[in-house]
Amino acid sequence: MTAELRLLSIHAHPDDEASKGAATVGKYVAQGVEATLVCCTGGEAGSILNPAMDRPEIIENMADVRRAELDRSAEAIGFSEVVMLGYRDSGMPDSPENADPRAFANAPEAEAVERLVRIIRRARPQVILTYGDEQTGYPHPDHLRVHDISIIAWDAAGDPEQYPDAGPAWTPSKLYYSTWARSRFTALHQAFLDNQLESPFDQKWFDRPSQDHKITTRIDITGYYPIRSAALRAHATQIDPEERFWFGLSDEVAEAAYPFEDFELAFSRVPSDVPEDDLFAGLRAGVDA
Repeated sequence: MTAELRLLSIHAHPDDEASKGAATVGKYVAQGVEATLVCCTGGEAGSILNPAMDRPEIIENMADVRRAELDRSAEAIGFSEVVMLGYRDSGMPDSPENADPRAFANAPEAEAVERLVRIIRRARPQVILTYGDEQTGYPHPDHLRVHDISIIAWDAAGDPEQYPDAGPAWTPSKLYYSTWARSRFTALHQAFLDNQLESPFDQKWFDRPSQDHKITTRIDITGYYPIRSAALRAHATQIDPEERFWFGLSDEVAEAAYPFEDFELAFSRVPSDVPEDDLFAGLRAGVDA
């Protein structure tokens, strides 16, 4: 039965799949769920954040380097397929990358939606993971666009009259937003202090409005936290292995402090009582293969 369960995870750039839900996806893959990753851009505008990788040959081949990193991360997590939506990184507003007509943020909406619908219809996921509508903490144009096209594709994929050339209609059952819970960074902050370590969570983190009231689904990732760390380390240009924010705590300490990843159930076509502890709640009894 588990082999018939499928999920699709939609992300903006290489490395987003590592920082948002990696341990959860790894856990489901270990249970036999088939997972597909959609990466909407090549991450060409990403800065090199690891000094060890700030070399001319890396800079000159950034797109190829970031794709290789993405493939290593996806392998660590367990995705069966990585599908590139085919757009360039949009960069931040007012940057030269943001004005590029090839940028994701500048793509015709219908074109981007059709590409995503085609993937959904082929992969046939019951569960879709994407980004939420509340992104004031990091309003990257590509993250905003991921949300926009995901919501349209959620409805369009099951409608045979929309995008008829994109394959046979498929109706996904549940759509979730990945979240970073305030309770999570509060617990990690306390773990730093308890271990006499300087915390990377300064006051601006605590000044952010909490979105925890929106969380509907908490996945226990006990035993799977190292998958997240391995996926992050695969992105050597973006993730400094000495960075306290990512690796200031050992996997064991971080997992013990907060052994969960959190999601908001945004839409569901099947009955499911919240709070949940399973993305496939309401689906396991009668899986549509």
